[in-house]
Parts: sequence; C-alpha cells; structure tokens
Amino acid sequence: MADDTCDIYCYDEEKVTRIQGKLKTERDDLSRVVQLCKAMADENRTKVLFALCQERALCVCDVANIIGSSVATASHHLRALKRQGLVTCRKDGKMAFYSLKDAHVRQLFTLVRSPGKEEKVHV
Repeated sequence: MADDTCDIYCYDEEKVTRIQGKLKTERDDLSRVVQLCKAMADENRTKVLFALCQERALCVCDVANIIGSSVATASHHLRALKRQGLVTCRKDGKMAFYSLKDAHVRQLFTLVRSPGKEEKVHV
C-alpha cells in the first residue's frame, strides 16, 4: 500500500460537516484568496502588487518604469488586476492612478510574500 493514502475509507463526519459549512460561509473570502493567487501567478503582476504595497497610489507610467515594461504592458497588467478586484483606478486629468482596493489585499499579499514581515506604506 502507498504511504500517502489511507489504507481504508473512513472519515470523521462531524469534522467534515463542520468544515463544509465553513467553506460555504467563507466562500467570498476564499474567492479573494484565489484571485490574489491567480494574480501572483504572473511575475509582473506580483511586482505591480508589491509596488502598490509600497505606495498608496501609482500612475500607469510609474508602474511601467518600476516593472521595466512599456506603458501598454503595465496598463494591461493593471486592468487585469482591476478585473480581478484587487486594485482600483482613479483618473486625475490625463493621469490614471491605481491603488490596492483595500487593506485586505495588502495584508494577503504581505502574508503570502513573507510571513511575519511588516510593510511600511508611504503616504
């Protein structure tokens, strides 16, 4: 028999029922974790999230220079992060500024990036 599987099929019904109930009630939070993990699966998007953890808001041109890409590529990544519900966009004249949608995104990113490390945000 394999060492990484049970030799018999038997489960703890109370534990399974309790955890299944929690999965249902925590569905939205888990969805946010999935979205963050999907975003972080792309190295440039991870860099963008890291940059937005450092500053409250960055314009598309700032992001392009930070990640070493064209403005079009940076804009593409920022739009994807916005669709995933991780960032927001604010227009100021001809400039588009992006920021993390809320503190939870920063907390999740920081936790995933390096457990126990605190990030300092510049205002």
